[in-house]
Amino acid sequence: MKRIGVLTSGGDAPGMNAAIRAVVRAGVYHDLQVFGIYRGYQGLIDGDIAELGARSVGGIINRGGTILRSARCKAFFEKEGRAQAAKALAQHGIEGLVVIGGDGSYRGALDLHKEHGIACTGLPGTIDNDIGGTDFTIGYDTALNIALEAIDRIRDTAESHDRIFFVEVMGRHSGYLAMMSGIAGGAEEILVPETPTSIESIVEHLRINREKGKQSSIIVVAEGDDAGNAIQVAKQVDAMANIPNSRVVVIGHLQRGGTPTAFDRVLASRLGVRAVEALMEGATARMIGINANNVVLRPLDEAWKCRTQFDPGLTRIAHILAT
Repeated sequence: MKRIGVLTSGGDAPGMNAAIRAVVRAGVYHDLQVFGIYRGYQGLIDGDIAELGARSVGGIINRGGTILRSARCKAFFEKEGRAQAAKALAQHGIEGLVVIGGDGSYRGALDLHKEHGIACTGLPGTIDNDIGGTDFTIGYDTALNIALEAIDRIRDTAESHDRIFFVEVMGRHSGYLAMMSGIAGGAEEILVPETPTSIESIVEHLRINREKGKQSSIIVVAEGDDAGNAIQVAKQVDAMANIPNSRVVVIGHLQRGGTPTAFDRVLASRLGVRAVEALMEGATARMIGINANNVVLRPLDEAWKCRTQFDPGLTRIAHILAT
């Protein structure tokens, strides 16, 4: 193998640039030519490809987002689109592809491999930490710390004004971010899609807290909770508990940007180097993950067949600590 490509796809995540840097420099170290593919699969179809060298990725390890940019690509869902992508790779002599993204990005890589024999490896780049085959995804730790900082700041105001704040964090259909930031931030309630939400129970908990003299509360709501988003949950709780002065804060995409933490930079660096070396060893249709602090290779489809979930016992811990 002489030439490899790297792209970022799906939502951006802090640490993607560190992963790009690791892939490029590992490739250069092993005497490979490395090509950056801009705007994900859309850029691959369009042939938006350029060679990258060690200096091309200098000074990006501390930057959020992705220098290769990202885009959604409807055309890649079709066989014709994937055929065009394979043609673009062939035109540049690219024999292997490193895909940095979530499970949707992995599905595209797997189809590309099955239909056109392209050697592919995947790096888990998503703040949701919901990809199977790895304990942690690139960007999760940074997003968690951003959410926690927001919760800490909001608590100051909540306590100053005896208010209830509903704080919505991202995570799609996973409550990982919500659970961890809620426990770390001392939230009184943590609503996640993994467990059913009872508005009545929330109201009763708030009533008990008020009787104990606790007038302010933080309720963390995962964006995919079955009771709705934070605004919808707040309206239901307010109506049932007759609370006139609650507030809603949606952290939103603030969690996706910004300087990656040291953990995410090191994780991205470790996985990026292994992704290149796995391609050189002949591995394909494999994702690179971290398990018990060891870098491991897993089948790409494990990303969506065995999704990572938080320890169910944390729900009990959160309940105990909120008393």
